[in-house]
Amino acid sequence: MAASDIDDTDYIKEFMDERPVDFGQAALIVVDMQYATGHRDGALGRRMQAEGSNVAAYRFGRIESLVVPNIKRLLDAFRGGGGEVIYLTVGAAKADCSDAPPHMKKMFQALDNFKGSHDHEIIDELKPRPDEQILNKTSIGAFASTGLDHLLRSLGKNQLYMTGVSTNMCVETTAREAADRGYAVTLLEDACATTHEDLHNATITNFQRLFGRVLSTQDAVEELGITT
Repeated sequence: MAASDIDDTDYIKEFMDERPVDFGQAALIVVDMQYATGHRDGALGRRMQAEGSNVAAYRFGRIESLVVPNIKRLLDAFRGGGGEVIYLTVGAAKADCSDAPPHMKKMFQALDNFKGSHDHEIIDELKPRPDEQILNKTSIGAFASTGLDHLLRSLGKNQLYMTGVSTNMCVETTAREAADRGYAVTLLEDACATTHEDLHNATITNFQRLFGRVLSTQDAVEELGITT
């Protein structure tokens, strides 16, 4: 078959859910923007620097230049419009991390990521307001180990705008879980980061094949009709 005979149209697009955007039903989800893995001076950043990692510059450079400024812009917009903001954190409840599932325990221990530690805290640039919900998870996806689903349904929020770290891990897993539960999910590409650019790009490419949408921060602000 000649290349000119190949139909490369993505049939999945025909099946995508298209719901009217409604700010009243929207929630901004800020995922794991903690010192442990979301800040150059946190445990992961210090570890990567000590090991001479060649990807630390990409991860934390993207967080500093794109993710933090864009999440701040979205926070200002949602808060200014009286919208809902929900923070997710990841980490153990106990200092010995004995409450963590096996596949997460070593990472929590290595990064001092447990409630009460500095690394578990949300970074200063993105601190929640006193009236904003913070749900802590011990799993990669939030729906597996928090009451996020109950909270969202109680609040009447079914359109989720996802931000944070890491794109291909906690952000993506939570976003996929949400889609499977009937939520309309939008990944904000320039408000997410991970350690490897190819993993970020692959997640963005794959997520918009049936799971949900991918937008820029600017496009999200415009479609929601909120100003910054």
